[in-house]
Amino acid sequence: MAIVLVIDDDERILETMRRVIERMGHTALAAPTLAEGLKRVEAGGVDVVFLDIRLPDGDGLAALPAIKVLDDAPEVIILTGQGDPDGAELAIQEGVWDYLVKPTPIRETMLTLERALLYRQEKRASQGPAELVLDGVVGLSPRMKGCYEEIGRAASTTAPVLLVGETGTGKELVARTIHANSPRATGPFVVIDCASLTENLVESALFGHKKGSFTGATTDRTGLVALADGGTLFLDEVGEMTLSLQKAFLRVLQERRFRPVGGVREESSDFRLIAATNRDLEDMVQEGTFRQDLYFRLKTFVIELPPLRERSQDLKLLTMYRMGALCEQHGMPPKRYDPEFFQALAAHSWPGNVRELFGVLESAFHAAGTSPMLYARHLPQNLRIALARAAVARARPMESEAGEERPAIAEAAAPQMPVDHMRVDVHLPLKAFKDEAERAYLNALARETGGDIETMVARSGVSKSHLYALLKKSGVVLG
Repeated sequence: MAIVLVIDDDERILETMRRVIERMGHTALAAPTLAEGLKRVEAGGVDVVFLDIRLPDGDGLAALPAIKVLDDAPEVIILTGQGDPDGAELAIQEGVWDYLVKPTPIRETMLTLERALLYRQEKRASQGPAELVLDGVVGLSPRMKGCYEEIGRAASTTAPVLLVGETGTGKELVARTIHANSPRATGPFVVIDCASLTENLVESALFGHKKGSFTGATTDRTGLVALADGGTLFLDEVGEMTLSLQKAFLRVLQERRFRPVGGVREESSDFRLIAATNRDLEDMVQEGTFRQDLYFRLKTFVIELPPLRERSQDLKLLTMYRMGALCEQHGMPPKRYDPEFFQALAAHSWPGNVRELFGVLESAFHAAGTSPMLYARHLPQNLRIALARAAVARARPMESEAGEERPAIAEAAAPQMPVDHMRVDVHLPLKAFKDEAERAYLNALARETGGDIETMVARSGVSKSHLYALLKKSGVVLG
């Protein structure tokens, strides 16, 4: 017997649903408001929720994230009289079981409930007692808890996984976590950085070669695909693959067979594929720069990794984790933190995400030296400037209300608005315009940062290998 909660402000619907649910042998609970319904869900024990969208005290769709992150979260079935295609899409994206538009036939409602309960039962049965091993993956925010569930499900399957996220969000770390929790954990984990593969040596690197197959091939070489046999093959920055390489790899992915350069016979490799990208592959498919058939193969199981700015609750936890590791590595006692240290970190937008944060923390660690306390002054100058600007910005409204003139120092500290100096030539094809804009951006970025590659990576929000590829493509030379 299951517990089914109906959240709806229509008393007739509540009574009808109560009769249907009890006729099926389950316990029916009713809540006429969103607040009352959420309170009941948070108390635990609910298996399925029928949720109306338009409620007197809120939007049912807006409550989905709060329900989803609960331990043993119930399955949610949207039941509404407001037929809205966009609302239906949002509901499905948030992981609801189904979206029903009132008036729904009772038979259809019963079938939907039966399927949701069966799915819940099977999901519970498939969840083993073993806990997920999260070596280095840190975070307790709702977004990360959702990721852990996805990682656990991905680890229990053999399907290809596509990790999507901005640079620095930890895609390779998550890929290694999936591998470590999978039945292939004892097998190899082989990384292929697609952005660093050169056109002339790509087939040799991936598929290997035979002695004498080309100039310089003095011995046989085993390719990365063969090395992944029995384990996991991780394609990092898969969006940087050339179309010719995409075609070659699609066949390998379909048949798990390949021929080394200069080889006569085909060889096989039994690998599990995980790919990662910080690009929108669907847009690339539309532009013709990524094969649709390969995209469909990769997107069997998609995990979206949140940027650091969307899980700011984890900032302190990540900081303490990284600082603890640095102290242990250098044989030093744990550091203490001045409150302003965390304020400065929170004021930054972290375009480079966790990778940028860890780099900043390592810099602060070395700046602090043997000092037992970490202060904001130990952080890089750009973060301290951001903190000062934020303080000035907060002070301006109070100054305006008091009728005071803004001090000259505040004017000097104010961030400058960007000015668009780029000529927009509408006679250019879109691709040519994008290339020109990209080249202009990279040249400006190189000038602004003095060609410092680490700063360029943090500012641009792309990986180092991707940035090198863009610089090469655009012909931008660092001084």
